[in-house]
Amino acid sequence: MTMQELRIVFMGTPDFAVASLDALVQAGCTIAGVVTAPDKPAGRGMKLTESAVKKYAVEKGLKVLQPDKLKNPVFIEELRTLQADLQIVVAFRMLPELVWNMPPMGTINLHGSLLPQYRGAAPIHWAVINGEKETGVTTFKLKHDIDTGDILLQKSFPIGEEETTGEVHDRMKLIGAALLVETVKGLAEGSLQKIDQSALLQGTSMELKHAPKLFTEHSQINWNDPAEKIHNLIRGLSPFPGAVSTLDGKTLKIYHAKKELVVHPHPAGKVITDGKTFLKFACADGYIHLLDLQLEGKKRMLIEDFLRGYRMP
Repeated sequence: MTMQELRIVFMGTPDFAVASLDALVQAGCTIAGVVTAPDKPAGRGMKLTESAVKKYAVEKGLKVLQPDKLKNPVFIEELRTLQADLQIVVAFRMLPELVWNMPPMGTINLHGSLLPQYRGAAPIHWAVINGEKETGVTTFKLKHDIDTGDILLQKSFPIGEEETTGEVHDRMKLIGAALLVETVKGLAEGSLQKIDQSALLQGTSMELKHAPKLFTEHSQINWNDPAEKIHNLIRGLSPFPGAVSTLDGKTLKIYHAKKELVVHPHPAGKVITDGKTFLKFACADGYIHLLDLQLEGKKRMLIEDFLRGYRMP
């Protein structure tokens, strides 16, 4: 069987998933249907907004399903009528077994890490926060426990010292899309060798790092930490949700910064600025120079623009 003969149901929601869906379309795959999130009110006018995947699917004339609940009998029946050979999940919600076990070839997922490392909801963020020099993408078969299914293919790539999560995300979605097409081709031809993640871990001393969902407490900068750790936190939370501190009693989000390792006499959190070109915070072993920031009540701006209109008390 060729990959073009497979009937595929694609499931995804954000822009990250669009790259994969487009790669499958460009490869000539038969997309029997697309499952994405329901339209949601957004913005000041609370206007109903379509997901990035829905916008793409409608543009390409693909059938779209938008279930509120994945166990809804009406949705299950509609999904069954699509007669998929294979389902593909990219940046979507957790599926019930009734859904992921439906096609004869099962369901595969594209995950933003080199599994078994960084299982969870925020693998790109945590890899950057932890200062990893390398990450990658993995395609694997879905099963009961999240991100634990048999590995099909993997592709690694380096993380630059100054790269943010947003920049890694934009490279990863293209690398992942190409790997997904390669995976579908291998499944259609029967040439892939599955790798059991538990077997991969047996007999090793590998420390598993996790990628849980990010909460408000993860965003708070501790200026008593070393410069390297703070710098990685800022990179890892940029552009969203943003690393947070305070300035003059107001919430300060920092999107881009540079570290300076130096012995200094200042207490952690001390702000030093010339009022024109730089503003830096003292930390355990140096300074963090702010380059791109947003103060509560103001728009996001570069440090020179910020200092031009802001006077330290």
